[in-house]
Amino acid sequence: MTDLRWSAVLFDFDGTLANTIPLIIGSFRWTLAEYDLPPADDATIRSWIGRTLPDVFTELAGTDEVDELMAGYRAWQLENHHLLQTYPGMDALLARLADAGVPLGIATSRRRDSAEHLMRVAGLDGSLPLLVGLEDTSAHKPDAAPLLLAAERIGADPSGAVYVGDAVVDLRAAQAAGMTGVGVTWGAGLPGDLRAETSLAVVDTVTELTMALAG
Repeated sequence: MTDLRWSAVLFDFDGTLANTIPLIIGSFRWTLAEYDLPPADDATIRSWIGRTLPDVFTELAGTDEVDELMAGYRAWQLENHHLLQTYPGMDALLARLADAGVPLGIATSRRRDSAEHLMRVAGLDGSLPLLVGLEDTSAHKPDAAPLLLAAERIGADPSGAVYVGDAVVDLRAAQAAGMTGVGVTWGAGLPGDLRAETSLAVVDTVTELTMALAG
């Protein structure tokens, strides 16, 4: 990989680096049923991915229930992490980027301890650092704050950085941060919705992502 022009390549986690979508859908389905909340179909649950759990559960049940819902959700997810799947070729892409000397990192809306656990399950814990998790900023995607903090922590100029994500909020956060956005269609977002946003590219395969990042 040559001619890399990025000061850093930053990634979302869920649905971008690892296929956590079945795990997330299962977690929400169990939580809604366990706490007698109205059921939701897969498309609705997918639309929640990229937002923070407190925001989603506040919308569904009000602020008084958030802590209990989050605890149940996280406990079920921890017991069922076998539902996580890896994306073929992603480890090779990360290795090529690292070999090329480009700084890498993750900025996610997932809680730090949960993200670190799933990174280990996916075998990604040695590939790139978790720069920003849910607890690290008071504002969250599509706000620029998580991405700007990630760039600061890795010593990168935001204007030269790229953020890769699978959700509309990821591309909007990249734009708000003055970064280049790249959307991937193998996660939660609908391809048409992603392509309606400002981005360098919206890609369908890891090979296409490699080409988009190579410049």
